[in-house]
Amino acid sequence: MIESEEFLEIVESLLDEIPEEFYKELSGGVRVLDEPKINQHAINNDLITLGEYHHEAVLGSHIVIYYGSFERIYGNLSKENLKKQVRKTLRHEFRHHLERLSGIRDLELEDAIQIAEYLKK
Repeated sequence: MIESEEFLEIVESLLDEIPEEFYKELSGGVRVLDEPKINQHAINNDLITLGEYHHEAVLGSHIVIYYGSFERIYGNLSKENLKKQVRKTLRHEFRHHLERLSGIRDLELEDAIQIAEYLKK
């Protein structure tokens, strides 16, 4: 796995791909945290969260990307393949942001269905 500084560089380069208007009301921006994030629904610590979108009254809207989660799940990927996974996660979280701005909850519902399917196993 690449070091956290190089991971941060990947995230920053991918953020440059996101159209400027998508950042509207994303007051807290995008943060990268070093630790992994175990999903609150995990049964045996086997459900890992790669990124999250938050909208809070005090902190506003922001996206968190978990370097430690990527390291845990994708630690053996090449840099280019890791970049593809990070891009996918960033776009997923930006979609949450854009849907919140427009009052749509489609992705939130898709995520809930995936959690329900996981819990059935």
